[in-house]
Amino acid sequence: MGKDVLIDMRHITKRFPGVVANDQVTFKVQAGEVHALLGENGAGKSTLMSILSGLYRPDEGEIVIRGKRVTLKSPRSAIDHGIGMIHQHFKLITPFTVAENIALGSLDQSFKLDMKKIEQKVAEFSQKFGLHVDPQAKIWQLSIGEQQRVEIIKVLYQGADILILDEPTAVLTPQEVEELFVTVRKMAKEGKAVVIITHKLHEVMNISDRITILRKGKTIRTVAKGEVDTQELTQMMLNREVKTEIHRKPVPKGKAVLTLDKVSALGDKGLKALDDVSLTVREGEILGIAGVAGNGQRELTEVITGLRMATSGKVLIDDQDMTNQSPRMIIDAGVSHVPEDRMGMGLIPNMDVTNNIILKDYRRGSLGKGLLLPLNKAREMAENIVRNFDVKTPSVDTPVRLLSGGNLQKLLLAREIAENPRLIVTSYPIRGLDVGATESIYNLLLHQREQGRAILLIAEDLDTIMKISDRVAVLFKGKVMGLEDTDQATIDDVGAMMLGESPLEGREA
Repeated sequence: MGKDVLIDMRHITKRFPGVVANDQVTFKVQAGEVHALLGENGAGKSTLMSILSGLYRPDEGEIVIRGKRVTLKSPRSAIDHGIGMIHQHFKLITPFTVAENIALGSLDQSFKLDMKKIEQKVAEFSQKFGLHVDPQAKIWQLSIGEQQRVEIIKVLYQGADILILDEPTAVLTPQEVEELFVTVRKMAKEGKAVVIITHKLHEVMNISDRITILRKGKTIRTVAKGEVDTQELTQMMLNREVKTEIHRKPVPKGKAVLTLDKVSALGDKGLKALDDVSLTVREGEILGIAGVAGNGQRELTEVITGLRMATSGKVLIDDQDMTNQSPRMIIDAGVSHVPEDRMGMGLIPNMDVTNNIILKDYRRGSLGKGLLLPLNKAREMAENIVRNFDVKTPSVDTPVRLLSGGNLQKLLLAREIAENPRLIVTSYPIRGLDVGATESIYNLLLHQREQGRAILLIAEDLDTIMKISDRVAVLFKGKVMGLEDTDQATIDDVGAMMLGESPLEGREA
């Protein structure tokens, strides 16, 4: 391409206990290009980029930036070299405001910060890049999607000329994705290097100039976009073929398991987040909830699972009024919850696989009675679940923070499914997952549907909803805009409703 090499990572090796995450990886990125980094979960992509961004130190190999060998001792060192990374798991201080988090990552070393000025700049970046967020909002008040926008703004604010985006579009609408890609293309035209880690192959074919594929920690190949198609990329990523179509078997719908009757609730800011929501989910049915992040999805799942109080309306589980009951009572009523924040709310990162699996079982007596839990029975339970659900881990003693995103999600789903629930509430189950892991999650959910379980699926990826849901409802500003059978709905109609346009009126949910 005749362009200068900005990044040259040579023979990078990184080991963790029981895992070789990167094995002699070579990776080069040129100035003025968008370079996609592909590989299944656990292939070593995020580890490689964490090394480049100064979070990890390689055990072997060297890093050359702009022709000069460098030692990146910390994220600050990486920023000093013009490298900024937006991580899949966010690096934000939750009690601080958006502007305060931006200030923490800025290069301004002034003793006294002008927060009004910073808030103004954040607002300008929000407007410029279409990543709308309130500069004065506390991070804990924001949805996962809004938090990712803060991360994007933070790196752009720092003025990085080597930008690493780890699954940047997972929480964006198609319109926001295109706006982000416009920004990415502009940066590349200015001579900057942009690395995008994504599992969405259509995005790779849309935005990238070149593609590097990792598999099991090794570099497989670097290709120009025009040299390959998505099927060839999938083959290189997984070394096997993956089904491209998901077939929902006809399943008879049984009685209503979940009924919401005109439910309203307040958000963290004290404003109405749910507004007279009425929905029903039946046995053997997946009901997909679509909507742009921040339109009531999180509040909906929290009201159902007892984590947030409803201000009006009723929540019925199997015709039993469970409105504003405790999470424990709702669990006992047969509700399993797979939250959007796997590592913050679903699992405890520093605890091992076994202890994460028994988090809900320990009090039920299934492991035995008494003050002490029998470790051998707990390990046996964990090993059975890991084996039955094909969770890839060195052992059940491994801390879950060392598992890949796909295996984290399978572990979380496996724990909840093992409870034999009547209702599964799951939020963004394939966020950040590769095509192979996505296939596994789809099959897990569809199998539960075939077993007669009711599933409420929260997703922003319309392809996910249309593939595996029986019906789709759209939330906009806390209201149900409309509801359709997915066999009849179109992505254009659902996308319009996600933006508050063309609601389907006169339909009952």
